[in-house]
Amino acid sequence: MKEGGRKQGSASPCAACKLLRRRCAADCVFAPYFPADEPHKFANVHKVFGASNVNKMLQGIGRLSLICIRRYNTSNDLYELPEHQRGDAVSSMVYEANARVRDPVYGCVGAISSLQQQIDALQIQLAVAQAEAVHLRVRQTQTASCSYWTQPHSPTNSASPSSKPIFDIDMGLDHTSYADSMWS
Repeated sequence: MKEGGRKQGSASPCAACKLLRRRCAADCVFAPYFPADEPHKFANVHKVFGASNVNKMLQGIGRLSLICIRRYNTSNDLYELPEHQRGDAVSSMVYEANARVRDPVYGCVGAISSLQQQIDALQIQLAVAQAEAVHLRVRQTQTASCSYWTQPHSPTNSASPSSKPIFDIDMGLDHTSYADSMWS
């Protein structure tokens, strides 16, 4: 069982204390957020933000990147980050640090920009596919209505449904080999 980043019954320091090479106290502020079995999380956060700034933020006396959390303050007051939001703040810092290590110039903004470009490209593809579907429906409706008016209609022929399917599309399949492989 893990409790606050340490295994019960062992004196294994949390990832932060292990990296900083210090003794991990029972009330270590890093232990709940940086467990010993995930050292890479704290290593990247320490590399990007610095252990001192992370410590201040977790103790509730710093302004590290709380601009994201409390962005509407115009005074220079220091904020105390509520304890229930600290896990989310650490997750955000880990994400930003990992993105900053992968892309030192743009960080997570580069990832967001890349995802936005993918969304834009996919929306264009979707719009093209929808336009093609509408175009095919219109074409099929026009050919069906044209064939209806060009065929002679006798009283016996008009009462019975057409023997020709509405959607007569040749998919280019070899139906004999397809049926054989499907049902044998």
